[in-house]
Amino acid sequence: MELDDHAEDLASDLGVDKEEVKADLQNLVEYSVPINEAKQSLRRKYGGGSSGGGAPAAKEIGDITPDDGNVTVTGVVLAAGERSIRYQGDDHVIVEGRIADETGAIDYTAWEDFGLSPGNTITAGNAGVREWDGEPELNLGESTSLSFVDEAIDVDHEIGGDAQLADLQTGDRAVNVEVDVLEYERRTIDGRDGETEILSGVFGDESGRLPFTNWDPAPAIEEGGPVRIENAYVQEFRGVPEINVSEFSTVTPLDREIEVGADATTMEVGEAVRTGGIYDVELVGNAIAVRDGSGLIQRCPECYRVIQKGQCRTHGNVDGIDDLRVKAILDDGTGTVTVVLDDDLTEDVYGGTLEDALEQAREAMDQEVVADEIRDRIVGREYRIRGHLSVDEYGANLDAESFDESDDDPAARAAAFLEEVRA
Repeated sequence: MELDDHAEDLASDLGVDKEEVKADLQNLVEYSVPINEAKQSLRRKYGGGSSGGGAPAAKEIGDITPDDGNVTVTGVVLAAGERSIRYQGDDHVIVEGRIADETGAIDYTAWEDFGLSPGNTITAGNAGVREWDGEPELNLGESTSLSFVDEAIDVDHEIGGDAQLADLQTGDRAVNVEVDVLEYERRTIDGRDGETEILSGVFGDESGRLPFTNWDPAPAIEEGGPVRIENAYVQEFRGVPEINVSEFSTVTPLDREIEVGADATTMEVGEAVRTGGIYDVELVGNAIAVRDGSGLIQRCPECYRVIQKGQCRTHGNVDGIDDLRVKAILDDGTGTVTVVLDDDLTEDVYGGTLEDALEQAREAMDQEVVADEIRDRIVGREYRIRGHLSVDEYGANLDAESFDESDDDPAARAAAFLEEVRA
């Protein structure tokens, strides 16, 4: 149902001006308030109370779709964690997690304090349904009637929220992980309440690595080493999942070592791109081109973005900082990706330093000679690359951590392929 239709229904029920209701509804939706909660809020504002009609019929979780308006469900609380959000200019504490029955599982957001804990069996009447990232999500609010059920339900899901890094996906909430703090830095950002100090870095466990942000710096994270983190949530940052540790998370040092997996997941390019983004992945393919904007470049001294003709998109005219970069197209037959090499990796493939590149450009009176030199060195060769893959409307990009020429023997691979075909 479109916003205009919701506004028309509300205006008709409440006997008020449709345009006024629509403006209020639009404002709430723009603040990420779920549509059903927004409608209930406006009913209270205009004195309409809750809509009648009784509780909707019971529905199994596996049958719920984003098209459902309100449902009644019975299930087991798999996870429950508090988080603070900004709602109509005020901080509001919500509870998030996941509920399951025999047919499936669904994420939920509770806008009221229902006292939910992992392992509870509950019946939620008149629970709103909204679409989030293409999937249905339950919203439990003031109009929801919630009761605890004594009878247990056998569900095929882990209760409690424990997970390994490799299993986490964008949108996961109330998760618990046991990780080693591999990297961290304390920095100041311009947060919603002004300048805020945070910790950011990389966690690792037996299954892999993921970046993190700790919004309320925890001493146990800043000290480094193994920690258990309870009630974290996962958001997308630069195309990959990122663990967010909030003031509601619990961070406890562990007295055991965590052996962090050293190997990245090796995937075909096409398969990797279809995931929508991976933090640590290894791809193998041929460098088929070096894109414009490679070789000698200049960056803004303020934001470090690449500038063109002394112009930064944000800071205008600036005195650029010289730097080296490569943007190469990698192709393995299943897809293509743009591989971005930083200054250190670019020096490796160029075979010289930034000063060498500047000298070569001065002698030729053309800075493009550096990019041409890099093209001659890498195009047509096969590379094994490890890095962080992000996918957005501009395409797929792999920020490389390593860029090594493949040591596979093409003749041996061709012979093995022919033998396989003949077999």
